[in-house]
Amino acid sequence: MFAEAIEQILKLKCTPAAVRAIEAGGAPTALWTAIADAGFLEMLTPEAAGGAGLPLAELYQVLVTLARYGMPVPLAQSIAARALMQGAEAPAGMITLAPALRITSAGMTCPLVPFGALAEHVLAADGEDLLLLPGDCAVRTATGVRGSLVATLAWKTGQETLRLPGQGGAVAVFGAALHAALLAGAMHKVFDMTLAYANDRRQFGKSIGKFQAIQHQISEMAEQVVAASIAAEAAFQSDGNLPALLSSAIAKSRASEAAVPVASIAHAVHGAIGVTEEYDLQLYTRRLHEWRIAHGSEACWNHVIGQAVLASTAPGISDFVRSTVA
Repeated sequence: MFAEAIEQILKLKCTPAAVRAIEAGGAPTALWTAIADAGFLEMLTPEAAGGAGLPLAELYQVLVTLARYGMPVPLAQSIAARALMQGAEAPAGMITLAPALRITSAGMTCPLVPFGALAEHVLAADGEDLLLLPGDCAVRTATGVRGSLVATLAWKTGQETLRLPGQGGAVAVFGAALHAALLAGAMHKVFDMTLAYANDRRQFGKSIGKFQAIQHQISEMAEQVVAASIAAEAAFQSDGNLPALLSSAIAKSRASEAAVPVASIAHAVHGAIGVTEEYDLQLYTRRLHEWRIAHGSEACWNHVIGQAVLASTAPGISDFVRSTVA
């Protein structure tokens, strides 16, 4: 229900042209206001506090829908931030999650923050506590990648922040889970575009999708998309409103691993047209590469999984996975 409702807004407000405009430095006000006014920011907030009280499992399809439209604002992160700030009043505006926080005598730095170029607030983990940092007081440094909204944010010593006890360890976990879901949604979009192009593009009197070499590549892409989607959805089966560590680690690892071959096959099948700015494919494959490393790539989360496997009493990897995501 929520996924269908938000899709109606995205069809009107989150067109490829709107995404390109925001990536080029345009104001995201129209898109953000339409979503915020519809109440989607409080999907995980309990009903007693004025939210929708949405089960975590239902959030997955919402995140997939956002990714299929190339969402250029931190809606997923803002929903997660409000869930992490349990009992605290969240500020209005865009909130994003910081993958890391570095504190030195000179101040604080959050490197490579997703949507750091736009966010009005940044929620970061400082040990077991949460820090809510004001975006308007930060020095923002862009990555230099064209169209990227990732930025490194820095604050001088003495910057006023809001400190919330507890839930600090959940930032990385939620960041991994939501980016796994976003990767799954973007991969589905890329697969749909690639399959449609292979069926429409004709060469030597027939569609290129009839050639066995193309069929093999699309089959491999389908396997990667389905595997990543299953792993990502499993991370949202928690009974509470926060994902579990190991299921999130597995989800992010598998989705990040799939991002590279999916993007590569998509561009291979599309040929020269796939790398052009005018064609929409690049809006999604850029996100695959960006979200792959957001809040840890597969290498990062494979280490977490490996440590858990070594400590487990499960007789095999399959048994470990079943017990983890059950």
